[in-house]
Amino acid sequence: MNEFQRTGFTERLKTASDAKKALLAAFRPRPAVAATDFQPTAARRKAELEQVRRDRADAKTARLQAAEDAILARRLQAEAEAAASLDAKRGERKERKALTKAEQKAKRDARYAARKARA
Repeated sequence: MNEFQRTGFTERLKTASDAKKALLAAFRPRPAVAATDFQPTAARRKAELEQVRRDRADAKTARLQAAEDAILARRLQAEAEAAASLDAKRGERKERKALTKAEQKAKRDARYAARKARA
């Protein structure tokens, strides 16, 4: 086969040497491109953790505020219902007093009319 390709011993050695160099070149570290926004992994994780904590704290604050608002709304509604009930009771009492006064006036008028009729 060597005679077919017409290659000599030195040429075969050179070809083998080039193949070994090419194989070793594949394993050599390549120059890395420096990232412009490079952050160490620990710093990046710390920043992400702080962001998550801030988000959770904001969500908790919002939940607590919503609960306080609901309690306040219920209290205000109960106070409004109590005030409406009190107003209704006062209205009923005024009506009773007005009826009582009208009845008293009717009795007085009846007595007066009876006295006039006797005289």
